Formats: sequence, C-alpha cells, structure tokens
Amino acid sequence: MPSATTSLRVAVVGGGPAGLFAAERLRAEGLQVELFEAKGSVGRKFLIAGKGGLNLTHSDAAALFASRYRERSDAVGRWLERFDADALRGWARGLGVDTYVGTSGRVFPMDRKAAPLLRGWVRRLREQGVVFHVHHRWQGWDEDGALRFDTPEGERTIAFDAVILAMGGASWPELGSDGAWMQALLDRGIDVAPLLPANCGFDIDWSTHFSERHAGAPIKPVVVHWRDATGQEHALQGECVATATGIEGSVVYALSAQLRDAIARDGHVDITFDLAPDRSEAWLRQALDRPRGSRSYGEHLRRAAGIHGVKAGLLHEALPKDAMHDAARVAAAIKRLPLRLLRPRPVDEAISSAGGIRLEALDDTLMLRAKPGVFAAGEMLDWEAPTGGYLLTACYASGLVAAEGAIAWLAARSRR
Repeated sequence: MPSATTSLRVAVVGGGPAGLFAAERLRAEGLQVELFEAKGSVGRKFLIAGKGGLNLTHSDAAALFASRYRERSDAVGRWLERFDADALRGWARGLGVDTYVGTSGRVFPMDRKAAPLLRGWVRRLREQGVVFHVHHRWQGWDEDGALRFDTPEGERTIAFDAVILAMGGASWPELGSDGAWMQALLDRGIDVAPLLPANCGFDIDWSTHFSERHAGAPIKPVVVHWRDATGQEHALQGECVATATGIEGSVVYALSAQLRDAIARDGHVDITFDLAPDRSEAWLRQALDRPRGSRSYGEHLRRAAGIHGVKAGLLHEALPKDAMHDAARVAAAIKRLPLRLLRPRPVDEAISSAGGIRLEALDDTLMLRAKPGVFAAGEMLDWEAPTGGYLLTACYASGLVAAEGAIAWLAARSRR
C-alpha cells in the first residue's frame, strides 16, 4: 500500500499493459487512481497475445534491444533506461510469476500463460485501491476540460487533476484497440500520424488454384532476400505461411515495417524466397537433371530436390509451364523465387500498429504539449517494434514514464 495518500485524482484511460502499469505506479505514490476501459474487462489483447505462450520480453543486450525500435530507438531507449527487460522480469516475479529465456532469446512465464499473471495483477491493483470502470468509452473532453465517457447508462463527464491516455493502436479492434480516439486528439490540434499495420501479412494475389490448394500451408525453412531503400541486399531465414491472398508469419512480420514502407513509396515491393537454404543452385540443377524414369515430374521434384506441397505450388506460380522441365530454370527459381508484394493486410488484421501520437507532440515526460496534465503511453504513441517481447516491454516502460511524468507535474503544481 502507498505510504501516504492525497486528494489528487488521476484518470487512466485504457486497460492494457501500459494503462495498468501506469495505474500501479500512480497508486504507489498515494494518488487516487481511476481506470476506465471501453470493454467489459481489462487486458483482453494481453490475454490474446499470450494464447500461444505469453512472450513478455526479450533477452537482447540493451543496445540491440533499443535498436529494434528503428527510427524511435533513441526515444524508446530512454524509456527502457527507466524500465527494461530485467525490470519486467523482476516485476513478474513480484506477482509470483517466474520466467525463463527460450532458445530464441524470448522470455516467457514458466507456465507460458497470460491469464494467471493478469488475474494476479488486477487483484493486486484492486487491493491497492485502483478503482476500475468498465464499459466506459472515452469521447474526448468537454468545454471545461473534463473527460467524456459513453457508458451503458448514458454519457458521464468527470474532471481529474491529471490524465494518462493508454488506449492502444488500431489492431484487434474487437478487443478494444480500434483507434477511435484519433479524432478527439486531432480536434484538439494534437499531431497524430496515421495508424498503419505493423507485424502484418502482405497480399500477393495468388492464382485461384494456388489459394484454394495451399492457403494455410507453412513455408519452412525459407530465406527471404530483399533490398532496402538504399539498394543494399539483405537476407533473413525463418518461416511463414501462405494465406488465401499472400503471406504472413514470423519472418514476414520481422520485415513488415520495411516492406510496408517500400510499398507506400513504390507501389509494390519485390522479394525472393530461397526454398532450399541448405542446397546450392548447382547441386539442385544436377539433381533435377537426372533421369526421372516413369515418375511424375512432381514426384521427381520431391525426390530429387525435396520440393513438394506449397513449395512446389510456389514454383508453379512463378514459372511458366514449359519452364518446369528446364532443370536450370527450376533450380534458379528454387534459390531465388520472385514474389511481388502488392499491399499490406488491413490494420485491423495486424498484430500491432504503427503511427499514433507523434513523439514530437509530447515532452520527455510523455505529456501532450498542447494539453498540459494529459500524458500518453503504449501503442497510442508513434513507435513500432517487431514481435519478440519488444512491443510489450515498451508499453510497460512508457506507462511508467507517463505515470512518473504525471506525478512530477502534479507535485510541481502543488508547490505553486
């Protein structure tokens, strides 16, 4: 429990990790904290994120960790100096949740579950005195600066001494992160970047035959080759999945920011797949040149080169029919299968979103320059990161920075 309490009241709008963590820090300072959530319960996206194993954070060294945030690495790196991966693991331990580092460097709870951690967290917040209001959708401010909420009982207007906005981005709208807050901020002259898909899939517009036959099939292992904005070539090995319209999956998500930006710039982006990372083109050509006897060409391709299923389907998408019996052309296509990505999938299908309140519209404490006393945190802010625990860690860290900013701002006002 806090060592002292005050009559100062702070609203936290949004019940995701950034909002919950901000509420925890504010209450520890003795402030009266009320948390508002549009849905019927808090942490819904947190629970979905943990459905296949809650990836809390990552074991990267500090400099590498910060670099994952691309253009915002300096700003997010400063948040992480206040609350980093080790601090997050220690916080989880305080809730009775031990963690471990997986083979990929990702950090998980020992039981890999999100629900026990969230239940314990919310229970502790209630015991500490945080007041929760669900089914309260934020509508902006009234003419006196009070917060407006749409509730099942009608509109409520409530005034607070300080506010922390943490309503998420625009991915998973059914869980509450729908970006509906944007207009209220734009109406107040706050600089907000458009919300874009991040960690998303991309459309290729397969043939009907390929889509019907291979949608949902994993493509692994595969090496993706692409060129950055300067023309330099890069490669990354991993796996992905063919969808009805294109591709998605971990290796695609890792590159999604670069691919999305290239499409915005050029209208499309060309990449290549190496479908046989452990075989050279010369080896493949020699293997495919061997007589196939009475075997079908598909069987010959499978036995000679290990290419079958969705990988064989990809070859048929990329090569004309007469080229499929030319060992040199097939071997070359296996090693550098050309794919043209036409557009990212919509933001409401993405794992996360980019865009939001530009960091330039905030001071170093994450207070809105145009709205003193109003702070923002989490995916509402204009930063993005790949999957791997980086998103969640920065949400926690920004929630802490915003909460401590509000604490300092309120203290300074009380001294006047």
